[in-house]
Amino acid sequence: MPNKNNAKKALRQAIKRAAQNREKKIKFREAIKKTVKSESKKEAVELAKAAQKALDKAAKTGVIKKNTASRKISRLMKKVNLKTA
Repeated sequence: MPNKNNAKKALRQAIKRAAQNREKKIKFREAIKKTVKSESKKEAVELAKAAQKALDKAAKTGVIKKNTASRKISRLMKKVNLKTA
């Protein structure tokens, strides 16, 4: 445990940020899973938009890298486009 006040504050901040990052990561992973499991193509397209938004937010805040987000979006859209109407 930290002894100094600034170290205590840094620990509080680190815990808070880790929780926020975890939440963002869970959000985009669930969005991707929902998109892949969707039945119709129309539904998949709508869910893909939400997944893309979640991935972009995660990349913007540094939870994942920009290229990782782009790669995941690209692979997701490939799967969506393979779905039949």
